[in-house]
Amino acid sequence: MPEGDDELFETGGLQARRTTEAAGAGALSSASHAAAPLAVRMRPRSLEELVGQSQLRAPGSPLRQLVEGDQSMSLLLWGPPGTGKTTIAAILSQQTDRRFVEVSAVSAGVKEVRAAIDAARRELVATGHETVLFVDEVHRFSKAQQDALLPGVENRWVTLVAATTENPFFSVISPLLSRSLLLRLESLTDDDIREVLDHALTDERGLGGAYDVDPDALDHLVRLAGGDARRSLTYLEAAAGAASARGSTTIDLETAETAVDQAAVRYDRQGDQHYDVTSAFIKSLRGSDVDAALHYLARMLEAGEDPRFIARRLVILASEDIGLADPTALTTAVAAAQAVQLIGMPEARLNLAQATIALAIAPKSNAVITAIEAASADVRAGKIGPVPAHLRDAHYQGAKRLGHGSSYAYSHDAPFGIAEQQYAPDVVLDAEYYKPTELGAEAAIKERWARVRRIIRGR
Repeated sequence: MPEGDDELFETGGLQARRTTEAAGAGALSSASHAAAPLAVRMRPRSLEELVGQSQLRAPGSPLRQLVEGDQSMSLLLWGPPGTGKTTIAAILSQQTDRRFVEVSAVSAGVKEVRAAIDAARRELVATGHETVLFVDEVHRFSKAQQDALLPGVENRWVTLVAATTENPFFSVISPLLSRSLLLRLESLTDDDIREVLDHALTDERGLGGAYDVDPDALDHLVRLAGGDARRSLTYLEAAAGAASARGSTTIDLETAETAVDQAAVRYDRQGDQHYDVTSAFIKSLRGSDVDAALHYLARMLEAGEDPRFIARRLVILASEDIGLADPTALTTAVAAAQAVQLIGMPEARLNLAQATIALAIAPKSNAVITAIEAASADVRAGKIGPVPAHLRDAHYQGAKRLGHGSSYAYSHDAPFGIAEQQYAPDVVLDAEYYKPTELGAEAAIKERWARVRRIIRGR
């Protein structure tokens, strides 16, 4: 990596670095660079060095036009951890000779955001030098904090690069979303991770050929990385340290296992084993076999499967296969997913195990998915009638002259809080989507829904 004199300053959650020899964001002196973690030393310096994300690096792609054309356009990078979001921000700054400023959504507030934008504006006015403002985990910003970014983006005082692991359509405010180019990053494949590790083993910035890695040990490190390049380099560095402590220059499977404190499990995240084990896990839950479900859960966890992936599957299953047969199932699954985010591994395995047991022993019903699929099928078939006049919005001026809401029966004024009136459009008036079973708590719901339905329809 080219080196130059750096000017580094830090205020609260704000960190900026300017290089005088266009060495790029994050350039370090030789001494500090050598002491930096392997993942930092091996950070790609150009789009050509970036592994994976071929859809973003293709000739003529928006990202390549931004970097090579030196345009000013804000980016929103959405993807899993370790896929290159921070690296892309640094490359954009380095290859376009812009000043790089990083704001952490974990520690920065509105004050720090405004300070970064004000500093960028002053820099632009005084020297004409543009600034890349990198906001990591932007989904953790409140609406007010995201609003504070808008002036800088609108006036192009900064080139905003915001990174998120969450769906930006739910976690990022619409004005910011509409002013940014959204780029979706994909999880790295095992081949991508292997390329990252091979490069780190031989490159002078990395281990410089000082260590040999046995094939099974390399497979183990690739598997445990779970598509996260940063994690793979962290594990490799730990394994190299363990080998050095033993006075060896060879990283074997035992050394790799000791370094990351996990046993090797035959499991391919990208291949048939991944899909087969996941399928068996879900089907064991659906089939109420607690022991089998725990076995497959353990296999996934020991193999380094992303715990958030497992949590998402539990949340889906809670509605798809249990539904209202146990109304607490979804609450349990969502709580487990939140616990995974809050606590992280390895402790989060307890939360996943508890949710797995609870969902496996819960009574099962597929009435929820059957109901929504039946309703969706009618909508797709064109059964979309006008909303009955008495249900239409009657709050605006002139609505009542149109008959909106004039004959609406307020449910709380009726016996049992249920009024007899038409709710569905005529075209689906007799549709029966939700058909509760007699399993678990849904048995009581089935009985109540039958009575309610008769009252509503006056039967």
